[in-house]
Amino acid sequence: MPNTRTHTPRGALVFDTRLLGRQAGSSLTQKRTVPAPDNLRLELIGVPEGADVALEVRFEAVSEGVLATGTATAPLAGECARCLAPVTSSVTAGFQELYLYADGRHEKHDRHDKHEKYDKHEKYDRHDRHDKYDRHDEHEEQDGDERYLDGDLLDLEPAFRDAVVLALPMSPVCREDCPGLCAECGAPLADAGPGHRHEEAVDPRWAALKDLDDQATDQMDRRAGAIDLQEG
Repeated sequence: MPNTRTHTPRGALVFDTRLLGRQAGSSLTQKRTVPAPDNLRLELIGVPEGADVALEVRFEAVSEGVLATGTATAPLAGECARCLAPVTSSVTAGFQELYLYADGRHEKHDRHDKHEKYDKHEKYDRHDRHDKYDRHDEHEEQDGDERYLDGDLLDLEPAFRDAVVLALPMSPVCREDCPGLCAECGAPLADAGPGHRHEEAVDPRWAALKDLDDQATDQMDRRAGAIDLQEG
């Protein structure tokens, strides 16, 4: 299949499935290079907005809708979780999502409404009204978890976004053996070298005692010198 370049972010991840048709078992593979949408990141690393993302997606027609299976490869930019140095790499994420036909959703709603209408005529006390609303809420929640085609158009961005963000590293590193930062001065230990050291800090609570000890040592040294002079 030929590669195609989408120059505008609007609709870059929307695919037209008319060439696929609705005959169950038919399939179509498409490759695109698309600009990355915004906010495709975690705290320390992410895909730069507008960066080139390579997509390869296989669309398969099934009885309920279209099954989209694909991979996305995108560049990454961020900072090391240990030393905060810049990090650049790439990520490849796989995804698979079923997009239902929109007319199937309407048929399902019609069946649901007819069932509710029958229940309404059969029983119409307060308990049944609450039960009806509860079932309606559950029905809406199930619809929220499903993805639908918009006519012949398939918007891949939600599935693409979920897959890429889940594939991002939580703690990126500039290299596997990165030693991090010095706990005392914050210098990168990789640049400071193995001999990087700091004098042991004196607890201020003991500083006064140390001064007294030094004074006592000096007095003892002077007395010892005076005794040596007398004996000499």
